[in-house]
Amino acid sequence: MVNVQSIIQKYCRGNERLEQVLLKHSTDVAQRALRIARAHPELGADETFLWEAAMLHDIGITRVDAPSIYCFGTEPYIRHGILGAEILRSEGLPRHARVAERHTGTGLTAEEIIRQNLPLPHQDFTPESIEEQIVCYADKFYSKTRLDEEKTPEQAMRSLEKFGSDGIAVFKAWMARFS
Repeated sequence: MVNVQSIIQKYCRGNERLEQVLLKHSTDVAQRALRIARAHPELGADETFLWEAAMLHDIGITRVDAPSIYCFGTEPYIRHGILGAEILRSEGLPRHARVAERHTGTGLTAEEIIRQNLPLPHQDFTPESIEEQIVCYADKFYSKTRLDEEKTPEQAMRSLEKFGSDGIAVFKAWMARFS
């Protein structure tokens, strides 16, 4: 079992406010992910891994520039998924890294990255495993700027509009599958 608390503390060292934001957001996502897995045992999700991955999916925010959530790094926010994957791979957690790099929007394709000129590698970062999909879906209901609010499905879909209509279709399919 991975000690997610020690990893979060390691990368938030000296920034208690960021640690609080990351822990609150990640705990909300992890709890929702576990509720989905338990309501749908037929999906075969690994609950231990699901919890760990949900708790660590946003570790990359520790390296981005997003002062509103106490992030004082140098990288653009859109890169937090791949930055988190780098961190998690360096910690010997390649499966967890895949969840981190595949949770932006409902996942990003190489085509979308190129079309939008995003500062990301030109490759697909779409959730494949059931755990990757569940964490990505659960994440859409919680913001790091409004920690005490849970989004409705409609609000979550609105937040996906910037990623295009394909993401909304994926979200609706997940909603049908995971509800």
